[in-house]
Amino acid sequence: MLIEKELSELTVGHYVVKIIQQEGCFSLTAAGHIKSKTVINRLKSKNVYRVLIDDSKTLLPSSPEESVILDASSIVKNKELKHAKAIFDQSKSIQKKLFHDALSGSCLDLSPVVEVTNKSIDAIFNSPDSLACMLNIREKDEYLLEHSVAVSVYITIFSHYLGLERHIIEQLSIGAFLHDIGKIKIPDKILNKPGKLTVDEFTIMKTHANHSIDIIKETPGISALSLDVAALHHEKLDGSGYPFQLETEGISQYGRMIAICDIFDALTATRVYKKGFAHGKAFSILRELAKQGQLDASLVDHFIKCVGVFPVGSLVQLKSNKLALVHERNDKDPINPQVHSFYSVKLNQFLNKQEIDLSGSEDSIVKSVRAEEFDLDMKQIVDMLLMEG
Repeated sequence: MLIEKELSELTVGHYVVKIIQQEGCFSLTAAGHIKSKTVINRLKSKNVYRVLIDDSKTLLPSSPEESVILDASSIVKNKELKHAKAIFDQSKSIQKKLFHDALSGSCLDLSPVVEVTNKSIDAIFNSPDSLACMLNIREKDEYLLEHSVAVSVYITIFSHYLGLERHIIEQLSIGAFLHDIGKIKIPDKILNKPGKLTVDEFTIMKTHANHSIDIIKETPGISALSLDVAALHHEKLDGSGYPFQLETEGISQYGRMIAICDIFDALTATRVYKKGFAHGKAFSILRELAKQGQLDASLVDHFIKCVGVFPVGSLVQLKSNKLALVHERNDKDPINPQVHSFYSVKLNQFLNKQEIDLSGSEDSIVKSVRAEEFDLDMKQIVDMLLMEG
């Protein structure tokens, strides 16, 4: 039975069909169950006053305690994701200021970089999946800003996975944060060219590494390790990299690590003129580069295990022909994580979110996919899933 309810009457378990009265133009992506009080509070924040529910679909928790536990779990995860987003946004703002200072010839102020990278490290130590999830929800027209932030996050996650000491991780994170600062010296027509660069254009593009080294060297308080890791991000084990054409013995473990992080993010990031690869494809390319002798094969394998075969926040297509967002990794069974299904590929429409533990399900992952392949927006997807709790 369809019943109109004031928002004050709405409870966890009600099945909301549509919004009846509100101030504004907020709309539900799809009808669905209220999974937590957090969802009701978000509807309140959107000035929603009255909704239509289908009372025949109301779900009752098996016990009051179960309802409280589920709600608390949703709140914790939402808080972690919001905290991660705040760190990511702050990092972008700092990165923008750094590029501005580098372009004007001013010395870089390292203190905000130290502050925000330490926030990232703390977040990753406490909940690595939340910050990693943010890397899959980015602006395609802000690649220059977000790439350096992402590489810093990846090398932090990687270093933590490898068990490196905190003081080493701090220096690697700072070096990665600054590694592409020299790109501000590259002409826009080359830096943002949608097609393949000519030989002459690529020669100019490669000078960004030299510019980065020069700028970082002049930064007060920078450590030798931070400078070193930034300087090595384009070096390859076979000597084909730049700017120094170093070979195996000349490239430290940290230099090998940042090369992997840099390439992986470049492969998976979507830009205005280029769609990113799904994670599985990017992993295959990393392994191929390792096979060719350009990357450290052992570190590539560790990186893939660290990020996860199906990283949290990434999209997958299921055997049931549904799209799902990876919600939680399964270290004991990496190919069967916990996911939230939300979209029918066959019907081309959103569905009620369903939480699925694939390790105990008949459903399974067919492949990693990108939101753009289905004309979907990643931010809309994540916002919808957060709304459902």
